[in-house]
Amino acid sequence: MSNTTGEKSYLDMELLRFTTAGSVDDGKSTLIGRMLYDSKSIFEDQYEAIEESSKRKGDENVNLALLTDGLRAEREQGITIDVAYRYFATPKRKFIIADTPGHIQYTRNMVTGASTANLALILIDARHGVVEQTMRHTFIASLLGIPHVVFCINKMDLVDFDEAVFNKIKADVEAFASKLDVKDLRFIPISALKGDNVVNKSENTDWYNGGTLLYLLETIHIGSDHNHIDCRFPVQHVIRPQSDKYHDYRGYAGRISGGVFKPGDGITVLPSGFTSKIKSIDTFDGPIDEAFAPMSVTFTLEDEIDISRGDMIVRDNNKPEVSQDVELMLCWMNDKALVSNGKYALKHTTNDVRCMVKSVQYKVDVNSLHRIEDDKDIKMNDIARVTLRTTKPLLFDRYSRNRVTGSIILVDEATNETVAAGMII
Repeated sequence: MSNTTGEKSYLDMELLRFTTAGSVDDGKSTLIGRMLYDSKSIFEDQYEAIEESSKRKGDENVNLALLTDGLRAEREQGITIDVAYRYFATPKRKFIIADTPGHIQYTRNMVTGASTANLALILIDARHGVVEQTMRHTFIASLLGIPHVVFCINKMDLVDFDEAVFNKIKADVEAFASKLDVKDLRFIPISALKGDNVVNKSENTDWYNGGTLLYLLETIHIGSDHNHIDCRFPVQHVIRPQSDKYHDYRGYAGRISGGVFKPGDGITVLPSGFTSKIKSIDTFDGPIDEAFAPMSVTFTLEDEIDISRGDMIVRDNNKPEVSQDVELMLCWMNDKALVSNGKYALKHTTNDVRCMVKSVQYKVDVNSLHRIEDDKDIKMNDIARVTLRTTKPLLFDRYSRNRVTGSIILVDEATNETVAAGMII
């Protein structure tokens, strides 16, 4: 019996998704390897395998980066190419790490890895300080609305754990981050190679009063990262069991994108505008008294209304924007460039529509954050502000207000490839 309760508590543990970013050789993969090793989240045979591999390569220390650099080309070049996801847990929390590449030609991979993250770890080499890539990664974290950004000043052992070096980098970061929309900035001096302040507190940084990186990841408050104000429920599926027991049952299943719903709440169904009240909120384990983002539930309503996939259930006095003209920041992810006036399939929450690219306003230089208004040629890894016209109105919020109802993806109808991800402004 104790085993079952143990499993239950593990399943109920809060999940923190975080992404790592930084320049090449800043030590992202080493940091993740160090975290997995020091928090005892890897098996002995895994450690022995990378120990053996490190010896063969002639490394002085065990190369913990080999734990995450899974692709053969990554191991050979010593760089991260694709997004590598790693799962681990401590007694306090479960974690999903997206280890994303540092090179500019892999911007789209970073956008993919960061799109669902609660927190971004951005590594800075203490010897080099703030570089172009630091600005680019912070800009992407801001663009993707990641609520918490932690700057790990790595390789502090190579600058003799000098407090002045740490303070200078911190001041530089704060200066340019003030131009961006980043709500929560943190700074930690670490050495991923030696393990200082990663899982265990370092004696070399007696001037640093904060906790270790793992302590921060375990304790940072992420409960309010979801929007619990604006009630949004995109309908994914209509449930009609057609059985004798549930003969008249009609439920609307989906995942709550925002807000808190309770039985008895007055609701409006969009786009039709019909109103009703929530009769019950059902789950696999039975009815519940309230539901909130990001729970997956089924609503039943007091009135028979024609509702189908792609409709949205909202509260009477709090509705999303409804428009066929959508302005957004687009990250282009495909080898084929964006076609001006081109037509694409657009996916938004549970809605599938078609759209046309009306205009490209400007491109963003992701290193300097400057707008490029005279170059409208959008190619792979470019980020641009564009206007789209959709075949039917979208029900959306600004991305900065709700990351679910404010994001879209574009699909090339000919090849069925995802060509872009967009954040509605």
